[in-house]
Amino acid sequence: MEKMPKWADVVLIPLISLLLAAILSALVILAIGEDPWAALKMMVQGALGSTYGWGYTLYYATNFIFTGLAVAVAFHARMFNIGGEGQAMLGGLGVAVVCLYIPWPHWSVAVIAATISAAVFGAAWAAIPAYLQAKRGSHIVITTIMFNFIASAVLNYLLVNVMRPKGAMDPATARFAETTHLPTLHELLLPLGIKFSKAAPANVSLLIALVACVLVWLLLWRSRLGYEIRAFGHSESGARYAGISPVKITIVAMLISGALAGLMSVNTTMGESERLIMNATEGAGFIGIAVALMGRSHPVGVLLAAILFGFLYQGGAELALWTKIPREMIVVIQALVILFTGALDNMVRIPLEKLFLFLRRKEG
Repeated sequence: MEKMPKWADVVLIPLISLLLAAILSALVILAIGEDPWAALKMMVQGALGSTYGWGYTLYYATNFIFTGLAVAVAFHARMFNIGGEGQAMLGGLGVAVVCLYIPWPHWSVAVIAATISAAVFGAAWAAIPAYLQAKRGSHIVITTIMFNFIASAVLNYLLVNVMRPKGAMDPATARFAETTHLPTLHELLLPLGIKFSKAAPANVSLLIALVACVLVWLLLWRSRLGYEIRAFGHSESGARYAGISPVKITIVAMLISGALAGLMSVNTTMGESERLIMNATEGAGFIGIAVALMGRSHPVGVLLAAILFGFLYQGGAELALWTKIPREMIVVIQALVILFTGALDNMVRIPLEKLFLFLRRKEG
């Protein structure tokens, strides 16, 4: 018998965690002499009050959808993939190789090739930690963290010594050809009569992220492989007894996870900067962990949590720009949300489970 209803686990716990984080954030803002209600209104206005704000919110959310799905797939196989940051970096390299060195007649063709290349590069970077976990017993957390630093070093070397145009000072590639530039939401919505900000970076990769949500749902809950991944995650010994290979599931789940993380670079590298730059990931690989935790590793939950964190990123940027609240304090607020929705999940879960058990006994 379940300790609490499914709706309470999916909806009530995240909402209470979010409320606690909001209350503590309000106290932090009060402590530095600012009005928390005014700060909240400014965040809402800055992130959701205009198509410009929505454009940035959805741009950040697109990144978090990909990295959140990446972490979620690994979670279902009982693995903690903290390597999304490095896998996204290498995914960016895959995008750059396709966009720089192959002439494309139109963005619609280029984006298909870039999507495949980003997924392959991301999966390849996840393959080594997956093999070490499956065959050598090396802990996936340690190896994926290590590979984040290696990915950063590899990318830095390539951008400084190999891919940087002659005479350029910043570590970045040349700009991609015009035919590879992805249409923004402004260009996509204008034919429908909807006016959207031209300056906002949200682009067609948002649609790719939504398709990824659907495909991950179909994989996990409507395919034999997805059943094997979830069965392995629930009980390795039971999965072995049923004939499911732990080595196969470990490697395949990590390859899918790495591919999803790599896809984030279609948004950042091809869609926004239109060239490969250092630090394009901006910590999205780590935010994906909180997104997956808050979304209960379900694609719908990941989508909603990604929009929330997109709101926090864009709203926080507006706060730092227009108030005396320092940027570091915005990071603290974001960290509180991550803390309560992720690390302190049991602080809300355990009392709620006791409450529902008490109510059930009372009814009985």
